[in-house]
Amino acid sequence: MKTAITGGIGSGKSYVCSRLAARGISVYDCDSAAKRLMLTSPPIIEALTALIGPDTYTGGRLNKARVAEFLLAADGNAKAIDSIVHPAVAADFRRSGATWMECAILFESGFDSLVDRVVAVTAPESLRLRRVMDRDGITEAKARQWMARQLPQAEVERRAHYTIINDGQHDIDQQIDQLINKLK
Repeated sequence: MKTAITGGIGSGKSYVCSRLAARGISVYDCDSAAKRLMLTSPPIIEALTALIGPDTYTGGRLNKARVAEFLLAADGNAKAIDSIVHPAVAADFRRSGATWMECAILFESGFDSLVDRVVAVTAPESLRLRRVMDRDGITEAKARQWMARQLPQAEVERRAHYTIINDGQHDIDQQIDQLINKLK
């Protein structure tokens, strides 16, 4: 059985995955895999450069500012990048043999088809905003712009089989232990 951890930006998915790792559960990180593949896969590098322009990579590194600018410039741009990167990440996940996956855009990417169960990590919007602003050093407007590109938290929670509340009040470890017991 394959399980996905998902949730909106700033919900605390990575923290939950670190708590799973502390229990010996390895979680495939789709974001890290995408970043790795965008730097190491010649077909992806060629396709992104053709799509975004010659300044997509500088000195063998992804020009994140240029990619972010392209992403936010038009609604269709994210889909164009996704059509290049997502199939490679899905194939990499299948090859990895992992049974757990962390994916922020699980439903948007169609990666929910790769797993049997979905766990949504949720947190109040104000807390998510503060976490993203603090973590990334960005304005509230920019954080809201990134949040708006994802499914609403209520929709993610509705589609999930399980929910972990990461609001600083509910005990994360207790919720994870209960989840693991339910999944056995």
